[in-house]
Amino acid sequence: MPSEFDIIARFFTRPTPTATLGIGDDCALLLSRPDMLTAISCDMLVSGIHFFADTDPRQLGHKSLAVNLSDLAAMGARPVAFTMALALPAPDEAWLKPFSEGLFAVAEQYRCELIGGDTTRGPLNICVTIFGETPVNEVLRRDQAQPGDDIWVSGVLGEARVALEFLKGSISLEPALREAALTRLQMPTPRVALGMAIRQRAHAAIDLSDGLIGDLSHILSRSKVGATLNIDALPAGPALAGQAQDFRLRCLLAGGDDYELCFTAPPDSRNAILEAAHKTDTPVTRVGVIEPTSGLRLLNAKGEAQTFRHTSFDHFLNS
Repeated sequence: MPSEFDIIARFFTRPTPTATLGIGDDCALLLSRPDMLTAISCDMLVSGIHFFADTDPRQLGHKSLAVNLSDLAAMGARPVAFTMALALPAPDEAWLKPFSEGLFAVAEQYRCELIGGDTTRGPLNICVTIFGETPVNEVLRRDQAQPGDDIWVSGVLGEARVALEFLKGSISLEPALREAALTRLQMPTPRVALGMAIRQRAHAAIDLSDGLIGDLSHILSRSKVGATLNIDALPAGPALAGQAQDFRLRCLLAGGDDYELCFTAPPDSRNAILEAAHKTDTPVTRVGVIEPTSGLRLLNAKGEAQTFRHTSFDHFLNS
């Protein structure tokens, strides 16, 4: 069965003579004026696929816009505006009020205006198209990683997957850890400020929506390079403490829904990256290196090769 990326490549990828960058990155890029690019991204959240039907509507409103802002962050773009298409089973005002409040709280925080969209009756489906802008010479892309680059990730990884497994009844969590993990899953923080702060120093970036091992592989494929990751350096959330090693690695490497940034930058930018992280109050961790030989290699802190049999989420292969 073809993956979602196979479907996009085979049926929907065409030459884009107007766009500076078309399908295949976190955002498309249009030249809006000589020195500025417009970054555009579109994401759907579908009930039963991306969220449970009983998800708190205020949190769902937050997440609907936050995941799109995360795409802008991966391009180093400043948010400008968004549109929203919303399919509803029924016009339930008791649901719509908290949903809109969660949505607009994020919109106001990141100064991103709702400028249009559509509503219709149907299974609950939220589709947001977001617009941002970034200077032509500073845009972050997936295809610019270079051998020798450090690989960095922001924040911590794995807690959203822990929360999902808790909601599915697969694991138990202490109340304090449970609350923090559920917040990571249901109300992610888009790293917009960090993306803008590192865009003069970093070479390539992607947001972590499907899991580190899969999303980093997009950078490697597009940049025609390989990489080595130190799995013991990966920043784990506190909810992973005490979990079995296989489950821990699955959450860290293939958990999904982290909405952190993974980016590459030359070693001589380390101090600048750490300064940008400090100024934006965003922790960052150096977890690996880009190499000329293709493929992704996993090592532990002792330099021993590690195997990992899981893959990142795919909407068609994991259905």
